[in-house]
Amino acid sequence: MKKKILIVGGSGFIGYHLAKKCLDYKWDVTSISSKKPNLIRKLKKVNYTICDISKKNKIKKVIKSDYNYVVNLGGYVNHKNKTKTYQSHYLGCKNLCDFFVNKNIDKFIQMGSSIENGKQSSPQKETENIKYKNVPSTYGRSKLKATNYLLKLYKKNKFPGIILRLYLAYGPKQDNNRIIPIIINSCLENKKFDCSEGKQYRDFIYVDDVVNVIMKSLKSNIVGEIFNIATGKPKQIKLIIKKINKIINRGVPNYGKIKMRKDEIMKLYPNINKAKTKLNWRPKISFEKGLKKTINYYQKLSYGKKS
Repeated sequence: MKKKILIVGGSGFIGYHLAKKCLDYKWDVTSISSKKPNLIRKLKKVNYTICDISKKNKIKKVIKSDYNYVVNLGGYVNHKNKTKTYQSHYLGCKNLCDFFVNKNIDKFIQMGSSIENGKQSSPQKETENIKYKNVPSTYGRSKLKATNYLLKLYKKNKFPGIILRLYLAYGPKQDNNRIIPIIINSCLENKKFDCSEGKQYRDFIYVDDVVNVIMKSLKSNIVGEIFNIATGKPKQIKLIIKKINKIINRGVPNYGKIKMRKDEIMKLYPNINKAKTKLNWRPKISFEKGLKKTINYYQKLSYGKKS
């Protein structure tokens, strides 16, 4: 039987790469998003549907088919809008879980966030009993609330959910509102660009590795668990900027122009032993290789715009 997957947020960066992989497996792929995919992330064999998952009645109207798998990558990107952030990241997840709880699906993957791990020091471990007051943003608290709801549904109804707490994903076709594409494009355009002093350490994982762990999670027998998803090897932001700047050999970073937040976490990275042990997964793409592939993509895109 042909597997059927519903990707919520399938028009987004990770959603595109996941949908592409599922098509390689000859699966039937449906995407639900709040808007149509842009041209660079549109796949011919994907069934694209528009739906606001924060509205329960809209989900009931739109989802008419049965699915083997559901992957929730949905959520409002601009976290400054606290209402939409809460509605999309928590209510959206809750509505999807409530809809599928009696639909006999094989697996529900919730894409969580590293912010859920709160203020615990790095390397952070997966923790269930995190207090909301220790999570520093509406986005983080919304994600944590979604996680807790999913775990509650698992304990009560054996709902087959897994939470993947993602750190920082990067790669080709990411929007220019994330740090690595911002730096790459600024250098390609030979701009002077403002940045912080870059003393922070962050954990960046290549998108193919993210897709790989989603696929492993879908096929595993594990449910009701949280997994940190990253490399476990943090990089200093300033060194990343310098590396990109050196490879492209253009652009001028203005270090220290952007002030760091008072509550800025200087070292943020996880312990990923649980994913290695239970999911038999580990990242395969080195940062150097992933960065070169990403730069190559944006260079081709930049040349295409000029020609």
